[in-house]
Amino acid sequence: MLFKRRNRAPLLESLRIFLWPRRSWSRSVNYIMLRVNRLSGSAHAIALGCAVGIFVSYTPIMGFHFLAAAVLAYVLGGNMLASALGTFFGNPLTFPFIWASAFKFGNWILGNEASKFKVSELLDTFSHGLLYAIENAFSIYIKPMMIGGIPLGFIAAFFGYFIIRNLVEKYQAARLKKLAKQADPLPFL
Repeated sequence: MLFKRRNRAPLLESLRIFLWPRRSWSRSVNYIMLRVNRLSGSAHAIALGCAVGIFVSYTPIMGFHFLAAAVLAYVLGGNMLASALGTFFGNPLTFPFIWASAFKFGNWILGNEASKFKVSELLDTFSHGLLYAIENAFSIYIKPMMIGGIPLGFIAAFFGYFIIRNLVEKYQAARLKKLAKQADPLPFL
């Protein structure tokens, strides 16, 4: 690997870097925006890929966001690398808000009373067996999060598509203008 550490970081340091970047959040966001802008392809494909990544971030399928975003971007004709970058919308700072809003909205759609997450109830279900615990966790937590996350993810992706498309179009136009200016053989005439 090109930029790998020489000595492996201790566990606590790795956890801190995972939750909080070394430099700053603005630097990380600027880096991701620069990567999105430099992608090759039409503004529509790049924006669609990012929107798919944003949409998938609202689903509770942790560990499969990259894969699901890539497959969905491929099916819809979006940029698959942009979809991977779009999944960074879901990060340790935004996931609590995404999950809470998806859980509440899903319970509202299902007509359930807004139950609160209780670890003790979830752990108590393990006494009945693993399959019962998985089924109980799915029906109480995952199902409302999936049902609530789909419309919320669609709304976030809709707005994200237009914002990212506008930014990419402006960047690509400025870049073409800069390249045309550099290619001009006689700029002083």
